[in-house]
Amino acid sequence: MDDYEKMLDRARAALPEKTLAFERFETPQIDSFVQGSKTLVRNFEAILQKIRRPPEMLARYFSKEMAVPASVQGGKLVLNGKFYARNLQDKLQSFVDAAVVCKECKRPDTKIIEKDGVKTLVCEACGARAPVRI
Repeated sequence: MDDYEKMLDRARAALPEKTLAFERFETPQIDSFVQGSKTLVRNFEAILQKIRRPPEMLARYFSKEMAVPASVQGGKLVLNGKFYARNLQDKLQSFVDAAVVCKECKRPDTKIIEKDGVKTLVCEACGARAPVRI
């Protein structure tokens, strides 16, 4: 049994740091405010950096989910309509669940590959693949 423990220690030492450390991914909080008849998301760029998705993808998702036109202006997301931050946060969470977090290992280390019109979520941590509808 002693040899087994030594082999385990050697195997653990050979693992990369990223595999050893597992931090729980948390969806970024939306910082929004209403200006006239529009809702602006101030920290849109910070959200994009955390979830590693292009601005057009997330803007299009919000536009479809909230049923209003959306645009990106100066690093902010602009939605034509008045929305509570809570509603926007719920929509962001559903986007993250559908198009960012791996279905198998629950890590955010994913990318979306489109081939023949089919979008696939590919996990860079475990290699899992899952179709995406966004």
